[in-house]
Amino acid sequence: MVNAPNIVTFGEAMALFVASESGPLSRVSAFAKRAAGAELNVAIGLARLGHRVGWISRLGRDSFGQFILDTLAAENIDAACVTIDEHHPTGMMLKDKCDDGSDPKTEYFRKGSAASFLSVDDYVREYVLGARHLHLTGISPALSSSAREFSFHLASEMRAAGNTISFDPNLRPSLWPSREEMVETLNALSAYADIVMPGLGEGRILTGREHPESIADYYLERGAKLVVVKLGEAGAYFRTESACGISPAVAVPKVVDTVGAGDGFAVGVLSAILEGRTAEAAVARGNWIGSLAVQVIGDSEGLPGREALMKYEAAGPKIV
Repeated sequence: MVNAPNIVTFGEAMALFVASESGPLSRVSAFAKRAAGAELNVAIGLARLGHRVGWISRLGRDSFGQFILDTLAAENIDAACVTIDEHHPTGMMLKDKCDDGSDPKTEYFRKGSAASFLSVDDYVREYVLGARHLHLTGISPALSSSAREFSFHLASEMRAAGNTISFDPNLRPSLWPSREEMVETLNALSAYADIVMPGLGEGRILTGREHPESIADYYLERGAKLVVVKLGEAGAYFRTESACGISPAVAVPKVVDTVGAGDGFAVGVLSAILEGRTAEAAVARGNWIGSLAVQVIGDSEGLPGREALMKYEAAGPKIV
């Protein structure tokens, strides 16, 4: 039997080239190479906090694919179920440098990538079901019809086994044929999840409801146990069957790069819940880790290790 991790996630990772200078990408001549991908970011963050994490994907047999494999090894993430695709490349993306804290512009080169060929053939039952938790996003089912089938298959198998699932919509409308198909598919996928974490704008698109309270109701009515609606500078609203509230945002001296903030937030919430903490404590941790993510360039470079987390929580208000 494969030695399964405690947490599994899957999706597409890409080589990310971040501009080293401001200005239009067409004029930038120097870039720094990093790894990118929402699910990979969450895997990295959870692994740094001491969780045993496995990441499932497909990579091309190319230098970008080897770079991702090296990143997994450096972050102590299990890659036993990563397939090397002999016929399709690893995707890549470009990101500009913003000096004013606004969302950076990105360009993707992922069409026909190895990860878009993920399918139920990549499912290893004992590996996935040996895990305690599955983290899903709305990006993977948008990659292709086979990746969509794989997403639902994993969710169905984990639900049938009684294991827990989290879902971050991570909306990417440009990857979908239509807004209607995106909404229908992701709402169906979210129905498998115990934890749902939309941003306020995402929640409005997916549920047709305006306020955080009613968005949370939508997912609770469909089986979620915890819903967290990210409110940006206002913090995050959380709700369970027995508790609700708003956890305030953590003040940031200077926003450097907003990409990856939601993934950092997910790391905080999931790590705390899996450690048996309350929803309030989990959302507070999510806000803190999200705040760290936006203070550095790169999608995962700001995610903390266990020692930094322990120091932060020891110094802050006691929330169990």
